[in-house]
Amino acid sequence: MFPTPLEKRAPAAKTTYQLILPLALIAWLLPLLAVAVFSVKPGADFTNANYWGLPSSFDFFENYGQVFFNSDMPRYLLNSVFITVPTVIGAVTLSAMAGFALGIYRFKANIWIFFMFVAGNFVPFQILMVPVRDLTLDLGLYNTKTGLVLFHIAFQTGFCTLFMRNFIRALPFELIEAARVEGISEIKIFWYVVLPLMKPALAALSVLIFTFIWNDYFWAVVLTQGPESQPVTAGITAFNSQFRAMYHLMSAGSIVAALPPVAMFFLMQKHFIAGLTLGAVK
Repeated sequence: MFPTPLEKRAPAAKTTYQLILPLALIAWLLPLLAVAVFSVKPGADFTNANYWGLPSSFDFFENYGQVFFNSDMPRYLLNSVFITVPTVIGAVTLSAMAGFALGIYRFKANIWIFFMFVAGNFVPFQILMVPVRDLTLDLGLYNTKTGLVLFHIAFQTGFCTLFMRNFIRALPFELIEAARVEGISEIKIFWYVVLPLMKPALAALSVLIFTFIWNDYFWAVVLTQGPESQPVTAGITAFNSQFRAMYHLMSAGSIVAALPPVAMFFLMQKHFIAGLTLGAVK
């Protein structure tokens, strides 16, 4: 039996893929690798224009020690933790309950309420900048971590509800009907039947929201100022002004700021991939 044209092209496509993928991976990682190398170089290397060569000495402890002990970087990191973790908990909790209501119950306004959640995702944040800032000033929440948490929860709940509602609708409805026949209350159905099945989706959504909020720069600059409440993304700007032209210290600070979401992804990688692919074959 002779091979088909598609089978003839398969080895060539596989070889091309194997050649292009490493090149694409190197091109994607090259800026991160460059910043990592810069972070362990001494300041003299930049004075001597040794930008792309190997470090003349590895000043890892000195550079990162200055970042942690001679700057406000630890405070910015703590601010990011106090902003990101409550936001993830609040947005995921609210969206899980809203997704359950919109995915399980059938009522006339269901699609319109769901549309309201989804429509908010299509409004550019730049349009909301002035009214949101004025609202935080009127409520006394400007330049506070609490204000940033509340508005992050409000903005992220729409996307999270879309994610949760679609996931819940893919679950077998017979489980919920069987629980209702047994006389179990709706709250217990949500807590004991639906919520355990949502663990992969909760994990995947938590990783996504954690990354979004940790890396947010726009609202961090608009709604906060100063090391008392600014997260690390906005704090890097002040960090750069403190260590002006000290590229080795700025690179070390950038690496420190990027590590938590990377660590979060690798710790939750198994659950993250399972949550994203669970409904792919249904």
